[in-house]
Amino acid sequence: MQRRIFLRNTSLALGALSLTNTRLLAQLFSADPWKMKILRNDVGIFTEKGGTIAYLLTKKGIVVVDAEFPEQSQHLITELKKLNDNPFQLLINTHHHGDHTSGNISFKGIVKEVAAHTNSLVNQQKVAVVQKTEDKQLYPNITYNDSWQYKIAHEEIKTYYFGPAHTNGDGIIHFQHANIAHVGDLMFNRRWAFIDRSAGASIKNWITVLDKTMGTFDNDTIFVFGHAFDPEKVTGTKDDLKAMQDYLSKLLDFVGKEIKDGKSKDDILKEKSIPGVTEWQGDGIERGLQAAYEELTS
Repeated sequence: MQRRIFLRNTSLALGALSLTNTRLLAQLFSADPWKMKILRNDVGIFTEKGGTIAYLLTKKGIVVVDAEFPEQSQHLITELKKLNDNPFQLLINTHHHGDHTSGNISFKGIVKEVAAHTNSLVNQQKVAVVQKTEDKQLYPNITYNDSWQYKIAHEEIKTYYFGPAHTNGDGIIHFQHANIAHVGDLMFNRRWAFIDRSAGASIKNWITVLDKTMGTFDNDTIFVFGHAFDPEKVTGTKDDLKAMQDYLSKLLDFVGKEIKDGKSKDDILKEKSIPGVTEWQGDGIERGLQAAYEELTS
């Protein structure tokens, strides 16, 4: 009798556990794949796939910085419309790479202006021609060189360009009232950087650009990064910019020493670490090694 009761109770418990697991799995797979977070005042970030997006919500309309991919930008637009029923006034691209601009197309017909650095537009057009994706682009209609300003409601937005770095068209977008600066792919936080020499990148000048960035903004500035090894750490401080600068300096020094010691490009690309660089992780160390080798030998 006791054995029958035990078996019945065990069966009921397993059935309940199975049902619970099914519900948990259903909740897991129906959960939104993106994350949204307000950083300060009315400025927030959106992360899903690609470079981090920033957005500003005001009574006069919405401003968005970067657009990830088409599917992701559609998710963003849907969510922002739930939060603010005012029009999309401005989309700004930090630079031309597809994980920051291919989602622009989702804003076609709904955003009033699209802005980027002059070189970013040129690069975006060149890549689209090569990849035969011209019909899938929404190009900037506003371009700037060193700086550009835009006012909406209570917020003043100012862009900065300090020269070639990750590409030759990396802009910094500063929400001045909130004191939040989106630096795009000038920051790969603790993740091996992609250095796009085909688009005019310069590691040496990237180090200088980070110096100018740290000198331009104060210690209260929240920086939004294009990418991070830990997806939760796509924002940070000057300390993170300093760490990025140190990594790039050590990358150049190491590859320069290897070249001086007679190492071939193939030998250098086999390296799995950079002396003194302990925090940078993930895949792609060889991309930086190759870019450094090409920059130092060109």
